[in-house]
Amino acid sequence: MTNRRQVLKAGAAVGISALGFPGIVRAQSNAIKIGHLTPLTGFLGALGEYAVMGIKMATEEINAAGGVMGRKLDVMSEDSVNPATASTKAQRMLEQDKVEFLMGEINSASAQTIMQVAARNKKLFLQIGARSDVLRGKNCNKYTFHVDIPVTVMVNAAGQALLRDGLIKGKRIFCLTSDYLFGHDLSKAAKAFMTANGGTVIGDELTATDTTDFSPFLLKIRQAKPDLVATNLGGNQVTNFVKQYSEFGLPYPVAGFNLNTADAWAAGEGNLAGIWPTVWHHELDTPGSKAFVAEFRKRYGKPPENHAWIEYVSLKIMAQAMNATKSTDTDKLIAYFESQAEFDLLKARKGYFRAWDHQLIQEAFPFTVKPKGQAKDKWDFLAFGAAVPAASQALEIINPAKDQNACSM
Repeated sequence: MTNRRQVLKAGAAVGISALGFPGIVRAQSNAIKIGHLTPLTGFLGALGEYAVMGIKMATEEINAAGGVMGRKLDVMSEDSVNPATASTKAQRMLEQDKVEFLMGEINSASAQTIMQVAARNKKLFLQIGARSDVLRGKNCNKYTFHVDIPVTVMVNAAGQALLRDGLIKGKRIFCLTSDYLFGHDLSKAAKAFMTANGGTVIGDELTATDTTDFSPFLLKIRQAKPDLVATNLGGNQVTNFVKQYSEFGLPYPVAGFNLNTADAWAAGEGNLAGIWPTVWHHELDTPGSKAFVAEFRKRYGKPPENHAWIEYVSLKIMAQAMNATKSTDTDKLIAYFESQAEFDLLKARKGYFRAWDHQLIQEAFPFTVKPKGQAKDKWDFLAFGAAVPAASQALEIINPAKDQNACSM
């Protein structure tokens, strides 16, 4: 498997490798420079590796087809590390590297600092992978657009499946929450959903993002004897928790409102159970997804995780916008996105940005786990449910309505 150092090196050289020119020639070319930030270390590092793979693949495909407006794309990928470093790197990319706009991120706290840099510099930021409602709520700004599903959509996607299975109404629920912006936001939405649907939250334990030993929390769960354990954790916290939960042999069903497929795969068959939400998965039966998955497997020897997919389609979204406007100008790109132009997301239905909160509106999915022994390989043990909303329903119904959102631009 490619390690993080190799991925970072490859990602930073996307523009060079895609063009086939040495660095000094690239600097003199008319390539469209794009600043890309994503965590490649820490508890979200495994997701960032897939993010770089996805955007690199999209860059090479676009450049092989002639680029955008006859110009090659030069995507500069770097490790955002933490909120302070993300802010510093974003500013440097705009000032010194002269990128046309910014893309990326997974960590909601880091995304918030990049949003502030974009607004100060009046440059577009396509915020790809951070999910906090606050980013598209009270902290929204006109220069940022959000691709991934927000916290409320994840809660609704998994919550409806939990309701269907009788795991909310009349049940005592014990929660674990990641102690940073995303986790707090997710906990707020999850508690609201569970309470509104007849559940009782009997505990909510905050866990540091670098927590690896969950035994103190597992002992509290054993003592509480809940009807359901609900997690609001991020990144590899989920992997570590479900592995240790399985080792403890606790009998209470587990579900969660956030789980990326890389972290699910890392948990391994036999350790993961319950109901979870996702934005995309590699078994999605559409021609676009099948072609993307086949090419990704050919390049990297494994299926794409949802962060590989979302970075891939995000660069295709930017290419479509630049070609349509014949420009890299931020104001023209904002106007195009706010026009509710549709984008192929490799799903059954196309997506579009809402003009008033800049959220990409798209389908989501609940998933669970196949019975033990049915997996064809180590990536095959997840069982995905039907898309939500249903084909007969408007895409917007699982998103916060305008009167529920504090966004004001």
